[in-house]
Amino acid sequence: MARQPRLIVPEQPHHVIQRGNNRQIIYRDEVDYQRFLVWLKEAARFYDVAIHAYVLMPNHVHLLATPSDATGLALMMQKVGRLYVPWFNHKYERSGGLFEGRFRTSLIDSDRYFMTCSRYIELNPVRAQLSVGPGDYPWSSYAHHAGARLDTLVSDHSLFWALGNTPFQREAAYMDMVQQGLSSEEVDFITSSILRNKPLGSDTFKSQLEQKTQRQILPAKRGRPFNPPLPPLSQA
Repeated sequence: MARQPRLIVPEQPHHVIQRGNNRQIIYRDEVDYQRFLVWLKEAARFYDVAIHAYVLMPNHVHLLATPSDATGLALMMQKVGRLYVPWFNHKYERSGGLFEGRFRTSLIDSDRYFMTCSRYIELNPVRAQLSVGPGDYPWSSYAHHAGARLDTLVSDHSLFWALGNTPFQREAAYMDMVQQGLSSEEVDFITSSILRNKPLGSDTFKSQLEQKTQRQILPAKRGRPFNPPLPPLSQA
């Protein structure tokens, strides 16, 4: 059976994850991280994909991104892979694939889950015990959102700008949100959605997506279809 195409909606944020094949390491030193980010930035600009948040973990990468059309997200990821994998293989004298099949993606209900997903991504190193706080990990967008450094890869979403009227207000509000952390339910819901390539949102949001995309998103109702009982035969 042919695989169903990814659910990509232009001008809508998507949570993206790309893992190393068999969970293998995809960044071995600082130069690897830097080189990947350079090519990601170039590909994002070329295919008009806005990167709102990211984290590069040793064996996978998370992105929160908004494509301008239905093909840009996949083309961006393909472009980065075609540049990074041969470079990585040559550097470490290896051959073969580096990434695990197709990247996974989860369409985001912006109003309800955008900021939650951004925090989920940037807190990933803390959950993995790679850093004490998100600001201690160098390979994420947190420093940009916290005002520690300008990251030209990041395109701030309108919801981030809505956190305050000045950069200081926005940065302070965002840091406060991150400090509050995420509940285990929120982490599980986001993780489950991205691993199953499912939209992250309410049933109302998913129902609207079904109407917009003409694809089944909500679980199908189980059981046989209901048939009302036939009226009794007339007693002639």
